[in-house]
Amino acid sequence: MRMTVLGCSGSVAGPDSPASGYLLTAPDTPPLVIDFGPGVLGALQRYADPGEVSILLSHLHADHCLDIPGLLVWRRYSPNAPEGRAPLYGPTGCAHRLGVASAEVAGENDDICDTLDVRTITDRGEFRFGALTILPVRVNHPPEAFGFRITSDSGRVLAYTGDTGMCDEVVDLARGADVLLSEASWTHDPGVRPEGIHLSGTEAGRVAALAGVGELLLTHIPPWTSREDVIAEAKAEFHGPVHAVTSGDVHRI
Repeated sequence: MRMTVLGCSGSVAGPDSPASGYLLTAPDTPPLVIDFGPGVLGALQRYADPGEVSILLSHLHADHCLDIPGLLVWRRYSPNAPEGRAPLYGPTGCAHRLGVASAEVAGENDDICDTLDVRTITDRGEFRFGALTILPVRVNHPPEAFGFRITSDSGRVLAYTGDTGMCDEVVDLARGADVLLSEASWTHDPGVRPEGIHLSGTEAGRVAALAGVGELLLTHIPPWTSREDVIAEAKAEFHGPVHAVTSGDVHRI
């Protein structure tokens, strides 16, 4: 697998990066974009035809999905857009949430199913996507939110926390993964971070250590959080390789 970071800014787009979005490619597998936050569509154009990608959404907060209305425009009106619908995997209510965001008139709902084949994910089982097996795991974040454990046919594993507070489920999700892509939205200062909805750098490192992962990649760091402090916190808990990703990074898994 190869993961290209399209955007990694937490909660909002930042001055140097779009919000959350990761392009995953693998042999015998269509390109898959995991999360599609503000700015991701523009970054995606550097690496792939937006008309050719499938989408996997961890949850429906704006910073993880609200470039989808732009993708609808691309697929509907670009002269080179392919025929047919692109698969979009996401939580309950995806079509309604994104249709409201795309509607031209307040109170209406744009039927996105002309363009996207919306498939609801659950935490009741894995599914196949090309040569990948994807296991969604419900994590501790409002609203309905998932992390993903993605396994290639060669047995390599990428675990992605999505957005989550500390919970047993996210440790299980990451167990033995070659790479853990973990959000780290806050430092561990209790006067700064809200409880239970995001991980601190300390907690991201703790998840990596408890799960025994090979490498920890930190992401979803908001513009107001110190990257250096979050990295230092994670390294104090996890003694394997730790990196904070940046937009444009390419990681082979």
